[in-house]
Amino acid sequence: MNKVRSFFYLSSLLFIGISILSSCGKKNDFATADNPGKFSTTTGMAYNGKDENSFGVRKYSGQPYGPGLRYIEGGRIILGSYEEDLLGAMDNIERTVTVNSFYMDEAEVANIHWLEYLHYARDSGQTYYEEALPDTTVWSKELAFNDPYVDHYFRYPGFRFHPVVGINWLQAKNYCAWRTTMVNRNLAMKNGTDEEVSAVEGGERIPLESGIVVPNYRLPTEAEWEYAAQALIGVQEYDENHSHRRIYPWDGHSTRNPYGDEMGTFMANFKRGRGDYAGIAGKLNDAAMITAGIYDNPPNDYGLYNMAGNVNEWVEDIYRPLSYQDFEDLNPVRNSGFLDDQSWDYIYDKPQWTTFIDNHVRVYKGGSWKDVAYWLAPGTRRYLEEDSATATIGFRCAMISADGNAPR
Repeated sequence: MNKVRSFFYLSSLLFIGISILSSCGKKNDFATADNPGKFSTTTGMAYNGKDENSFGVRKYSGQPYGPGLRYIEGGRIILGSYEEDLLGAMDNIERTVTVNSFYMDEAEVANIHWLEYLHYARDSGQTYYEEALPDTTVWSKELAFNDPYVDHYFRYPGFRFHPVVGINWLQAKNYCAWRTTMVNRNLAMKNGTDEEVSAVEGGERIPLESGIVVPNYRLPTEAEWEYAAQALIGVQEYDENHSHRRIYPWDGHSTRNPYGDEMGTFMANFKRGRGDYAGIAGKLNDAAMITAGIYDNPPNDYGLYNMAGNVNEWVEDIYRPLSYQDFEDLNPVRNSGFLDDQSWDYIYDKPQWTTFIDNHVRVYKGGSWKDVAYWLAPGTRRYLEEDSATATIGFRCAMISADGNAPR
């Protein structure tokens, strides 16, 4: 009998011990970014205590919404040109990398957005305003009557939602910085404390740890841009398999829509052949002799418009022919001359006219209204000096996903 009692006694102690351990584990499991609890799990000190010196932890329900952005779930991808290398450049050979989740503008930055920027740029002085002006002379050609575009394309209301062009890489970077300030100011006004609102009105920046502001807008890296353009999430099958690759940001080997009522229509705004920018009157192929509206063509499977055609787009990277082999395989980017072999400096000796490449030429991607279909493939790449602009290059912004999670 005593043995039976001892058995039940020991069993009860064991059950209580397991329950205590289980409850401790469950308590820690609930300590998350959006539910950190009332006390520190390492010091036991209270959060947001009555003591003015206590550590404050604000409510957090995910990264705030950034206007115009789409969430791009990251993952593994094979970057590189899937098209035949017609130019023999050998500068984008296939390689496997992983890209973190991030955000990207659903459409190109348009004329109306740049006009808004110029409106507020006057507050920063006349010099800053003048440096922010797009170069409208990019439309001017000695042997073409493009004069109306020089005067009208940027400012005429009919072109409000056409992509802004005549913007160099440096101007695009300045726009990203300004946009960050304006978006965070607006968020702070809506969700900040009185002290934070006063700080914003005084030109101060709200700390990221507040949880009410967004990370910086910026240009996408070349890897991010190419990853987002391919949008292989649309060909995802079970067990991490893709059913097929894509030459363009859509399915199939053609530039025409293969499905439904829109079958046969072009999926992008590009130059079909020499002298053919839009097709024949009565049945235009892409209905745009120059740029089209930023929402005029179907989006890809990430919800991004015009990731092929319309205008090329600036990315963060400097150009190097061997970037594909110099890259890291996690979040690759090439933004400096790092790894350039000093003994081979003459290869990039731009002052002596042995190359067009230096640390101030930037990659642009995507193809434009003036390019043939070859350049619509996400893997193709070209470059231009960062202080130069053309009528065929625009841009869109990107932003990190700070917590890696989809918006809630």
